Amino acid sequence: MKIYEELIARGLIAQVTNEEEIREMINNGKATFYIGFDCTADSLTAGHFMALTLMKRLQMAGNRPIALIGGGTTMIGDPSGRTDMRKMLTKEDIDHNAECFKRQMERFIDFGEGKAMMVNNADWLLNLNYVELLRDVGACFSVNKMLSAECYKQRMEKGLSFLEFNYMIMQSYDFYELFKTYGCNMQFGGDDQWSNMLGGTELIRKKLGKDAHAMTITLLTDSQGKKMGKTAGNAVWLDPNKTSPFDFYQYWRNVGDADVLKCIKMLTFLPIEEINAMESWEGSQLNKAKEILAFELTKLVHGEEEANKAQEGARALFSGSGNTENMPTTVLSAADFTDGAISLIDMMLKASIIKSKGEGRRLIEQGGVTVDDVKAGGFADVVSVDAFAKGQVIVKKGKKVFVKFILE
Repeated sequence: MKIYEELIARGLIAQVTNEEEIREMINNGKATFYIGFDCTADSLTAGHFMALTLMKRLQMAGNRPIALIGGGTTMIGDPSGRTDMRKMLTKEDIDHNAECFKRQMERFIDFGEGKAMMVNNADWLLNLNYVELLRDVGACFSVNKMLSAECYKQRMEKGLSFLEFNYMIMQSYDFYELFKTYGCNMQFGGDDQWSNMLGGTELIRKKLGKDAHAMTITLLTDSQGKKMGKTAGNAVWLDPNKTSPFDFYQYWRNVGDADVLKCIKMLTFLPIEEINAMESWEGSQLNKAKEILAFELTKLVHGEEEANKAQEGARALFSGSGNTENMPTTVLSAADFTDGAISLIDMMLKASIIKSKGEGRRLIEQGGVTVDDVKAGGFADVVSVDAFAKGQVIVKKGKKVFVKFILE
């Protein structure tokens, strides 16, 4: 199976232009393509996984990736998928976030000489003259057509700032610049970016002529990638200091039954034939599939050693086997105890698995907290120092969050 057909088999293709040309270029390793990453945080998330693994797949097939760091576009903010305006970041914040992105991307993409490239759109966007841009590029865009784009329509009711309105022009200019400077002939992104990306192909055609349009190809991956990587309203980060390897493993170990095979197809590098053989799996076999998914993705991000540790810790919780040494651990000291006991709420606060005492009280009242597999009974629940005689106490919040407490 050639790479383009494999992308289709894995469910990674949503919309394309020039499909036959795309197929020929990708299958023959002739594509120079880019994916953009705005620097809105100091770590990539599991939601970026699809883009990163897609770049890796295409590079393995001989194509050349360009990782475009959005040092310039981040200063504006993409309105796509948003109901409100993004937080404005300083240039210093954006530069710091861009450096963090680079270090994480290097785990997936080979940036050796003559291979993948990493460029920052701040290098050209921040130097543009506003009046010159309006005359040179602004005339290529129809306001009526821009307002009909889905990414803008969903914001019109609550208000779309002129700042954000310019994002499509900036993103389109990125493709134009990459096409001219690096011979980039293809762009990838979530299907919620379709209008923005078509703007880039149109800009190249209008500025460089119809012959250039033949080399301007837009291919989109499914926007599900942006839906991945969030749990309980919090991002699942690739940085181990923000999401531990264990918690990262646990997130993927707990995906829904209906999503596990889809995630394995889209995100892992297991052979498609091996994955297709799992289609008939059900019941307890789906738990095995979830373990496979969690292990493969944790190995990709954190390495095989950390993946093994996370799996051992998870098995200690789910099946009573494995090594609890690798579970997330919070250390308590004598100063944390009053009269030989500590409140369960204070324990959870110390482990940062709740944000407030009110949240802890609600969880306990709803039966969502257990201590050593015994359901907590009330807000005033305390844990005696004697409970640590066996060396540890395990607190479980909901179905997915576990913390081991020990005494120093």
